[in-house]
Amino acid sequence: MKKKIIILGSTGSIGKTLIKLLKKDTNINIELLTANKNYKELLKQVNFFNVKNIIVTNKNSYIKIKKILQKKKINIFNNFDSLNKILKNKKIDYTMSAISGMDGLYPTLKIIKFTKTIAIANKEAIICGWSLIKNELKKNNVHFIPIDSEHFSIWSLINEAKNNDIEKVFLTASGGPFVNYKLKQFKFINKKNALNHPNWKMGQKITIDSATMMNKVFEIIEAKKIFDLDYNKLGIFIHPKSYVHALIKFNNGLTKFLIHDTNMTIPIFNSLYPNHLKKIKSKPLNLSIVNNLNFNKVNPKKFPAIKVLNELPKINSLFETIVVTVNDNLVKQFLNEKIKFTDISKILLKIISYKEFKKYKGITPKNINDILQLSKYVSLKMNTLSI
Repeated sequence: MKKKIIILGSTGSIGKTLIKLLKKDTNINIELLTANKNYKELLKQVNFFNVKNIIVTNKNSYIKIKKILQKKKINIFNNFDSLNKILKNKKIDYTMSAISGMDGLYPTLKIIKFTKTIAIANKEAIICGWSLIKNELKKNNVHFIPIDSEHFSIWSLINEAKNNDIEKVFLTASGGPFVNYKLKQFKFINKKNALNHPNWKMGQKITIDSATMMNKVFEIIEAKKIFDLDYNKLGIFIHPKSYVHALIKFNNGLTKFLIHDTNMTIPIFNSLYPNHLKKIKSKPLNLSIVNNLNFNKVNPKKFPAIKVLNELPKINSLFETIVVTVNDNLVKQFLNEKIKFTDISKILLKIISYKEFKKYKGITPKNINDILQLSKYVSLKMNTLSI
């Protein structure tokens, strides 16, 4: 029997990487693909895999693709409320949740009950809605795999270990394009500089987050939630080569780390084909890098965003939604050249310290509306602030 697959966000970088892998597999059937605006890329995927169900959330793209495919027997929808209709009485083998931003939370929660395994590549869904996701996973007995290279590495290394077996988990950060900058150079950083990541090819938003080190703050939050670890058991090392993705020091004296090339194909491949079921072509072990790994502590003067970690509550709270929303807005302002690079972290730390927002540290989201409404409110609030 062919493996049933769903990809939420098939036209983004993670989605396209998975599509490339699936093109080499004749034993799969794609039950559903979803996209926002990029209907042209979606059309190629639909035609190649003979997909019968698609969701296109952008209104204009939905109208265009519906017109193009009007003579074909393809079910075309424009929202995720249609999942019940599409997947009625079906159980999917593997779902990839790769819709970026807060938009990915609702479909992720909605799809869990229909799948046996879900791989999640959406940071915001985990950071803001993990307590809701965790409940759905448990209720529906669904296997979860994190896709971020760091969390996939931790997931792979922990294996059967329990939390009290772990002394410390370190996530690695490349340091982005400014790892070797002197502090006085940071005030001259522009958009072009910040988007020039030395190791990874990513979207603009995540590239800026990597440059400010906010990306690593988010990954620490994710690790805390996914693996149920206290923040004092989590740390960050600067590792410019990006060859090691995580290190774990166990209480038995052993330290393990996992290395792979700076290529998201590897964690995606291993989530799709666990237990060495298939082989992947990869580069030979790079001894010049292995013999010169280099790990350093993060300098908070150069990367003040890591101070956000000092503000985070121990519980899964709505405060994380505030942090994500404020950062998203500030990154957009930087990309639109309305604020300076150094302003991103400076203003972020200032806004999340407001008394009005601090109260959310003690409030756990009861449902998705709690998260979405707060995010909307924070965005509107930021429009009224003089920053």
